[in-house]
Amino acid sequence: MPNSYDLHGKSVIVTGGAKSIGRAITELLVSSGATVRIWDANTAEVTGASSDVVDITDCAAIEAALSRLPDAETPDILVNNAGYLGTTQRFVEHPSEDWQRILAVNLVGTMRVTQAVLPRMLRAGHGRIVNMGSLAGKEGFATLAAYSAASAGVIAFTKALSRETAGRNIFVNCVAPGPIDTDMIRNLGADAVNAMIADSPMKRLGHASEVAQLVAWLCTDASRFNTGAVFDMSGGRARY
Repeated sequence: MPNSYDLHGKSVIVTGGAKSIGRAITELLVSSGATVRIWDANTAEVTGASSDVVDITDCAAIEAALSRLPDAETPDILVNNAGYLGTTQRFVEHPSEDWQRILAVNLVGTMRVTQAVLPRMLRAGHGRIVNMGSLAGKEGFATLAAYSAASAGVIAFTKALSRETAGRNIFVNCVAPGPIDTDMIRNLGADAVNAMIADSPMKRLGHASEVAQLVAWLCTDASRFNTGAVFDMSGGRARY
């Protein structure tokens, strides 16, 4: 029996909601009654959600997207899901422009969007922020040094911000998935994917829909005593 969540009347922004995990999150939040707006670098078409093309590394683009929200609408929930993995390679060989893009999208982009949206939540006196990190940010993965560093930054940012906002009824949590069956993971190649599956106690990749379930729960009042937490989604692979 599928889990259900009541998010009627809630306004949500999901970054990177056009495909994969972000799309699964968007679809579940829409089916739970929320009004969902997707901010993605690409045009998104998800039934029941509206979409805006937004480069989250660009402050002006973020502010422009915010300005297009109805005057009476305050985002109740922000899901910082947009991410960029890059390719697996030794850091000494990793082109500077690529690892800087990883940091810009995964860490700096998350911080930029949050800094733009948070004042509205503070004025409203409530909010939920869910940051998507990665198991790489907890354990550090060889050949994914920049991605690991960016993910670790998202985890630390989540913990620090949660201490600033807990007394204002704004709760900030992080979901740290292990390998999930997405194009981003499949594009690493069959050898890399098979190694991830072999390293998993469950001997499989996770599903985007499973990640979406955890995110949806964190968006509800059921998680009202959780803030500054990092939730693994690794099928038992997490060692830290």
